Amino acid sequence: MQKYLIKNIQVVNEGHIKTADVLITNGRIEKIAANIDTVANEINGEGKYLFPGCIDDQVHFREPGLTHKATIYTEAKAAVAGGVTSYMEMPNTIPNALTQELLENKYNIASQHSVANYSFFMGTGNDNAEEVLKTNDMKKDVCGIKIFMGSSTGNMLVDNPNTLDKIFRESEVLIATHCEDEKIIRQNLEKIKSTGKILTAADHPIIRDEEACYESSLYAIQIAKKYNTRLHILHISTEKELQLFTNMFPLKDKRITAEVCVHHLHFTSDDYAALGNQIKCNPAIKAPQNKEALWKALLDDRLDVIATDHAPHTWQEKNESYEKAHAGLPLVQHSLSLMLYYYKQGKISLEKIAEKMSHAVSDCFQIKNRGYIREGYHADLVIVDPNQSTKVTKENILYKCGWSPLEKFDFPASITHTFVNGHLVYKNGIWDESQQGQRLKFDR
Repeated sequence: MQKYLIKNIQVVNEGHIKTADVLITNGRIEKIAANIDTVANEINGEGKYLFPGCIDDQVHFREPGLTHKATIYTEAKAAVAGGVTSYMEMPNTIPNALTQELLENKYNIASQHSVANYSFFMGTGNDNAEEVLKTNDMKKDVCGIKIFMGSSTGNMLVDNPNTLDKIFRESEVLIATHCEDEKIIRQNLEKIKSTGKILTAADHPIIRDEEACYESSLYAIQIAKKYNTRLHILHISTEKELQLFTNMFPLKDKRITAEVCVHHLHFTSDDYAALGNQIKCNPAIKAPQNKEALWKALLDDRLDVIATDHAPHTWQEKNESYEKAHAGLPLVQHSLSLMLYYYKQGKISLEKIAEKMSHAVSDCFQIKNRGYIREGYHADLVIVDPNQSTKVTKENILYKCGWSPLEKFDFPASITHTFVNGHLVYKNGIWDESQQGQRLKFDR
């Protein structure tokens, strides 16, 4: 492995920014100091920032079974170009990852094709509780269990109270939930269809409304509190849900945590007029007051981590009529860049970006030796040039689907280098894919 010395860079880490040299040896951060003098491949970091690699705890890379949309190879590459060095992928592929064997198959694919580090959630259905609970024996090797408490792909809607009760009671690993109440959604849909209205994307937040999110999140939290389950609720999208979360405890002491996604921090229902089905996703992007409330909760630590719910679909699938159009946005290549845009807007600090996209994700999932710029940790590192703008174009979008709702958006900063386990995978558009990422390990 090559040895690298990053000189005179602004290190963004653990609530501080300081100028330092960083030495990378054998895939790890060997030394951080004011001045390091050694023989190594030297990178001039003057005027740039060094971030810990982002860890995205919710992506859909579509493999196996949906590879016309995306593959682990293509989306992991897009992630690395965007400064995301590790990801956790969801089980609603085809076949759904509802057995330990199917789950392990995804790890095998990633070991051969993913330039980023990886982990995969065990999937849950109404009738596989015993299989799900075998994950207890894999707690150091699997990020968690995923439960769709709202409609999903295949046999993954879990609405059987006995199944939910058993898994929440007996799971020894983190449970991540998609919380939307299916009954409320169906009632809303039937009500609006009964008017004879032709549905459009603008109706999406009316059908999948605040109440559907709140009631489902409340239900999950009630079960988790009953059994002291380690619960992580994904993609919070409403102001109303925020009353369910607290900032009274440090993250390491929380048993119930929450995620917010970049699209709910960026878009609002006002954007359906221009973007339509491009921003159709579940849970829905909602009215502007929700966005402002989410930002406030993120900054005061009621919301713990930032992710993407990266969910690519083909352009054709997104351009069907509203009811047929697939839900989800491709975002993993642009999540850090979008937060850097909001830094330039004065909305969030660089230190908070590192906390919510790296440190807190590591702490939330108890990831071993990642998420911080610390001596001895894996060298998952990202160099950002704050003065080099980047425009999203079809030519530089790396998603297999080939489109982005952020196309033509100008980011005020650029990601110039991405290290994964000390390997310089990406440098100013030049790739070295000679090494694959590693399976994430967990201190549990």
